[in-house]
Amino acid sequence: MNQSIQSSNLQTWLGQGKALYELGRYQSAIAKFDKALQLDPYRLDARISRGYARCEINDCAGALEDFDLALRLQPENASAWHGHGIAEAKLGHYLLAVSSFEQSLQADDSEPITWYNCGNALMHLKRYKSALKHFDRAAELNPERHHTWYKRAIALAALNREPEALESLDKTVALKPDCYYAWTYRGTMLNRLSRYPEAISSFEQSLHCRPLNPNAWYGLATTYALLADADTAGLNLQRAMQLNPAIYILMAQKDASFDRIRSCEKIRRLLRIPHQPPSQLRE
Repeated sequence: MNQSIQSSNLQTWLGQGKALYELGRYQSAIAKFDKALQLDPYRLDARISRGYARCEINDCAGALEDFDLALRLQPENASAWHGHGIAEAKLGHYLLAVSSFEQSLQADDSEPITWYNCGNALMHLKRYKSALKHFDRAAELNPERHHTWYKRAIALAALNREPEALESLDKTVALKPDCYYAWTYRGTMLNRLSRYPEAISSFEQSLHCRPLNPNAWYGLATTYALLADADTAGLNLQRAMQLNPAIYILMAQKDASFDRIRSCEKIRRLLRIPHQPPSQLRE
């Protein structure tokens, strides 16, 4: 084939593949990248692009093959290392993922998404202080991304820094007012700070954003339980259990928030706690 025609065809396949990727049509994008790589197996951007598309369809083994070859061609390619980290994280290989993300950051430390993804992998390893540093840097580079502020709040909460976590959640919902899960987590932080009226408002805002939201119903139940309002706590717990009974029964059985009302008959029935005769209670 004429070299100029081959080059033109390769650019066409690449362009079509990247357009399909942006549309979320990952299988079709992979087919286009396959065509490009048939013309030039060592075309770096085609190899990396196919790796990312394979990640999206959870073909992580195939993605790693693409990224490994790309890194043999260009050992300090930040995008290839980043993709490598994503594939490793999807496989649950968080130590390897962190190593790959750090290699990417050594090559190019200006990408906020790499800092963010490395922070996520560190969270899975329970390395919360390191994760927080990565989320801080991601937020510095791109302060408008609500996901970063949300994950930063989770890291702060894991470090028992609830007031700062609350500030980060305030930033999250300021950027994305309909972020129901941030409103729910905000309510949980307010519960920890014993700011119960504000917690109730936060859970209610979460339900306004997403009515079929059992975590928010459960959150309301915990707040009212902490206020020793067994009737309202039970009502909200029932609503959560209607959507997913098994998980919320188990959660409430183990949740210290319910300790003040656990002996109430209504709560005992909901939590399926067997009634104990008075003689056993005295023992």
